[in-house]
Amino acid sequence: MTTIRKMLFATKFQELAFDALESLLDLRAVGLDHVVFLNVVERDKVAMHRGVGYRKNEEVKLKEMANIHFIEWAEPLFEQGMEVGVHIVIGTLVQQVIRAAGMEKVDLIVIGRPTRGRFEQLVSGADVSDLIRRTRVPILVYKHGPQEIGGKAHPFTRPMLATDWSPAADKATEFLMALKGLVEEINVIHVGREKALRSSSAMSVQSYRKTCRQRLRTVTDALVQAGLDARSHLSIGDPYQEIEKAARERRASMIVTGCSGKRTWHERIIGSVPRLLAEKSDLPTLIVPRQDGA
Repeated sequence: MTTIRKMLFATKFQELAFDALESLLDLRAVGLDHVVFLNVVERDKVAMHRGVGYRKNEEVKLKEMANIHFIEWAEPLFEQGMEVGVHIVIGTLVQQVIRAAGMEKVDLIVIGRPTRGRFEQLVSGADVSDLIRRTRVPILVYKHGPQEIGGKAHPFTRPMLATDWSPAADKATEFLMALKGLVEEINVIHVGREKALRSSSAMSVQSYRKTCRQRLRTVTDALVQAGLDARSHLSIGDPYQEIEKAARERRASMIVTGCSGKRTWHERIIGSVPRLLAEKSDLPTLIVPRQDGA
């Protein structure tokens, strides 16, 4: 069974602040006792400039600003008996996240999604895709959703689990089983293929629908046996749009999906469903990769 004891919290402070961290401390109920902070100072902020050279003073200033933030954030965690680690480094986000995650052997990576411009979102999307391909640690792309207005967020209370029956989707289901005690209700959705309904045989269409519902029931039964309240939903159409629609209708607090880390030609052109959810959905998106590197 998956355990969530150690979390890497990678932040630039603007898009992922202490309120986001506070909402994730609900995970203490299922074993979280160690938070590792990571701030990556981008190379171009300290790189050599004509007539200036390497901006060592700027490096010192940015690192000290990050350190001040982390010292303040660490105090309430220490008061709750938690352990805290800090990494403040120069480099690129993906490389340093992977490095820190491996060094610290974390169980969950948390990153934010910048919202201040199309270019920044494009860079963030590329970072997410790169992380998905290069790590076997679950990645939570944290976003401040509209449900947070007026109170503290609790992103794990009503997850929407999107399944395609893959081994990675099985890992996502297993991950949610570890959250017993936090989760109030899990809605499980499978988005079927439109072409399966274009058959001239009504019996073939009915058989496809029946098979999908049986496989959904297998997933929800496993969640119920693990002590969780789970409901299933079958939809047909564009996977991203249908998952997002169902999440809004069911008032989901986050979207959870598995990801193999591999990309087909089609996904290289228009993007995979996990990447689209991570980039475009307003809800926090938890992406759980396969663990065997396949």
